[in-house]
Amino acid sequence: ILIKNGKIEAVGATVAVPKDAKIIDATGQSVYPGLIDSNTILGLTEVMTIVNGTNGTVDTTEIGDFNANMKAVTAVNPNSELIPVARMNGVTTVLTCPQGGLISGQCALMNLDGWTQHEMKLLAPAAMQLNYPRAGFGGRGGGGGFAAFLGGANDQARQQRERQLDSLKKKLEDAQLYAKAKEAAVTDKSIPAHPVDLGLEALIPVIKGDVPVFVTANSASEIKGAIELADKYKLKLIICGGDEAPKVAKELKEKNIPVVLGSVNEVPRGEDTPYDEGYSRAAALSKAGVKFAFATANASENGPADVRLLPYQAGTSAAFGLPKDEALKGVTLYPAQMFGVDKVVGSIEAGKLANLVITDGDILEFRTKVKQMFIAGRPVDMSNKHQRLNDKFKDRP
Repeated sequence: ILIKNGKIEAVGATVAVPKDAKIIDATGQSVYPGLIDSNTILGLTEVMTIVNGTNGTVDTTEIGDFNANMKAVTAVNPNSELIPVARMNGVTTVLTCPQGGLISGQCALMNLDGWTQHEMKLLAPAAMQLNYPRAGFGGRGGGGGFAAFLGGANDQARQQRERQLDSLKKKLEDAQLYAKAKEAAVTDKSIPAHPVDLGLEALIPVIKGDVPVFVTANSASEIKGAIELADKYKLKLIICGGDEAPKVAKELKEKNIPVVLGSVNEVPRGEDTPYDEGYSRAAALSKAGVKFAFATANASENGPADVRLLPYQAGTSAAFGLPKDEALKGVTLYPAQMFGVDKVVGSIEAGKLANLVITDGDILEFRTKVKQMFIAGRPVDMSNKHQRLNDKFKDRP
């Protein structure tokens, strides 16, 4: 693999090696494209727990339901201790997304190396984070008064969901009208200039289909609702979470809608849910012809600290029916295709950015260690806080 000016110039056994090239001997090792985590809050928070009522290291959420103009890329901390920890297992690129509300803001696709957010940015906005309204209260009712109480609570939850859905549709319709008014003012100078609305301004690329909506939806009804919303407003849809995506795989396949899966290792939600539901979800989608990618956003309460576990999400799925090459694509090529950067990253091909990982074994296996990493052709320092703590305490008297 010949790297020049940050990119892969040539690949193959017969590539001519320039005389001034620095040669890295990886005999007996494996080279992979850098892994991509398709849903994180990496760089937006350092400490998840709130101590003494303060949460100064958490910068994930803004107040209000509609924050389309919020940009994750501006809030990413390039000096986060969690970034080197994520790199230790081969993750070179992440999608970092705002949280909260109905429209959370703009996700950014970031390389995990650089002094500034601008140096790290691969694509921003890469998607608009949208949370499909949930009905809530999904459990079974008891008897007597409790059943009546639960029925009332369910009614309230459904009513709240309908109000949220109506307000979400109204916001998208406002964005359509705003875009039309703006276009009309350009062609007809007699039309007064429309007041600038930053939130609606940020939604214009979304309603035009230039930026995908990254919709959090888990139940089959939520996923169907998200599909209906996308059809109505002609949105480019990516489902995020997708717990029950296999139940609507036919619709997803027909409309070519990809799914970014939630944590593979998540505890099954239903009382009668098979223990391996999370493990086998990717295999079911693959069999149905639905494109998918893996992510760690909800892997545990540790949040961005668990981005390092990304290869094991794919590896576990490979142990439960997903072909090994499909599992690898779920953390490399498929996410690159979903977010429209497959001509830049996602595989080892001439002309692409040199995001490469050298390992001593199969990158999806737990025992494998990353030996070297390159991001945009630059060697990356593999030291990290976990390593330093291990070295500090392993020989403690």
